Amino acid sequence: MKQLLIASTSTIHGSGYLDYLLDDLNVFFKNCQTILFIPYARPGGISHDAYTQKAQEAFQKINKNVIGIHEFESAADAINQAEGIFTGGGNTFVLLSQLYKNNCIEALKNAIHSGTPYLGTSAGSNICGLTINTTNDMPIVYPPSFKALAFVPFNINPHYLDPIPNTKHMGETRETRIKEFHAYNTFPVIGLREGSWLEVKGKTITLKGTLEARIFEYEKEPYEIKSDTTLQHLK
Repeated sequence: MKQLLIASTSTIHGSGYLDYLLDDLNVFFKNCQTILFIPYARPGGISHDAYTQKAQEAFQKINKNVIGIHEFESAADAINQAEGIFTGGGNTFVLLSQLYKNNCIEALKNAIHSGTPYLGTSAGSNICGLTINTTNDMPIVYPPSFKALAFVPFNINPHYLDPIPNTKHMGETRETRIKEFHAYNTFPVIGLREGSWLEVKGKTITLKGTLEARIFEYEKEPYEIKSDTTLQHLK
């Protein structure tokens, strides 16, 4: 049975790295002593070692060990042997490019479909959708494909921002960008606000956190869903 926690962000305002999720992660990874961390997204260009250390410091608070996937000779073998997996945020194009380069795509699909618990934040959440075409990141590298892991039957837009009333900013909103996406694609997109996450248990997908999420479906007006709403209708 699939077990995923797909979070919009790793950090909310006023808290440390993963702090707002730690209680849930303690339950989510209850049967795992060591978490395999995938640091490929490299936020701000941080090194794999430095990023892994950041994840280690967070998980130490719930008495879990963390080891970086880059420390293994074979990334695919590391995934196959993992008790639990965490993919951090950063640049989604860099992340997906590295997953393809290191032959991780099929290994991740097999592991998650076999029940290995998976946590993704930001870019690590983007790759759980059908494609990465609704990421906010700059395409600083070019992965072999924009197709992602398809653990959920829709795309994700983490860090979703609402239009700011009375702003003088004349650029496009996130909603405008997603409407542009739907000019060429028909599958749904969920706008995940900061501090929200999706809980996946088998075929059941549930919005968690205190905020609503914004749903974009092809040729429909966007609408809001409340926390604890299931998303089985999105196909």
